[in-house]
Amino acid sequence: MSAAQHDSSANEPVDVTDGKLSRFEIVKEGLRRDGIEILHYEPAFPVPGTKVEKRIERFIAFCFVVAGLGALGFVAVFAFWPWEYEYAEFGGAGSMSKWYTPMLGLTLALGLGGLGIGILTWAKKLLPVEELVQERHDGGSNEEDRVITGAVVGNMVEETGIKRRPMLKRALLFGAAPLGLAAIAPLGTLIVPPGDDLVTTGFNPRNNDGQPVGLMLKDGTRVRPDMISVGGQITAFPAIPDGSTNKHADSPVLLIHLRDEDAKKARENAYEMYEGAQWNNYIAYSKICTHVGCPASLYEQQTNRLLCPCHQSQFLITDNAKPVFGPATRHLPQLPIDVDEDGFFYAVSDFLVPIGPAFWERG
Repeated sequence: MSAAQHDSSANEPVDVTDGKLSRFEIVKEGLRRDGIEILHYEPAFPVPGTKVEKRIERFIAFCFVVAGLGALGFVAVFAFWPWEYEYAEFGGAGSMSKWYTPMLGLTLALGLGGLGIGILTWAKKLLPVEELVQERHDGGSNEEDRVITGAVVGNMVEETGIKRRPMLKRALLFGAAPLGLAAIAPLGTLIVPPGDDLVTTGFNPRNNDGQPVGLMLKDGTRVRPDMISVGGQITAFPAIPDGSTNKHADSPVLLIHLRDEDAKKARENAYEMYEGAQWNNYIAYSKICTHVGCPASLYEQQTNRLLCPCHQSQFLITDNAKPVFGPATRHLPQLPIDVDEDGFFYAVSDFLVPIGPAFWERG
């Protein structure tokens, strides 16, 4: 269809119910009734089936195949690639788990990038070049307009050439279908029930064959009282496999060595459930802020306040770590601690109240 053919008949009204009209002629009538003028129309390949057209088709098909392989790779990585981080002490510092997120990003980029490049190339290289001018108008659509709209949509599909390009049709299907699967697959992880993860941590004795769980540094070193100077503090983790990894990200505590007068004040102010939770002048609080879960670890020794750097919540260490400033409304849970016969700290029990921000089950 040439530009000259469009221009010569653009202003002549026709009966769209005439069965002899082609789909394109109905489209033209629709454009005329809508006040649309075709300024320029040029098919990308007036003679179908040329070598150049075939080469472009192969490139587009290649892009869709890459998209499909990328999407399938994303699903495979999401489902089978080891994702749990392992600390160096347990032999996992150089493991494949550290490549989990990069591989997800790479495969998803191939999937979306391949599909996007394929569609853009199709639109720029294979579709006709058109320049149209349309006047705006008001009002609803009558039956004839609906017929015309249907013809327009059908004509658009026809002009993509997808009906006479079966290779591109199959390649597009191969590329798009796995992308849909890639979008749906992660939703499956949302249906896993959380169990009692919201109310237990790595200090629960069940993680240590029913025995009390010790406190350790990030490198696995067990914590002794003489490792913390007066007024000092350290971050401690449950002394269990993966205790300092994201598997037990809700478990870190801030173990503080209080001065004599501060320790006395903390014992006097202790809630009934926390009586005896201190060991001498040492006290341990959850490091997870009760506002939105940031690590509250900025300890101000002179005022005995613990500051969360995210939203400036402050907790008074000598009074059950209750919030005294900022948006947090709950005190930091205290971990009952003691020292075993070998001189190492251990948790007498798990936290007595859930750690972190409030959640809906708590009311």
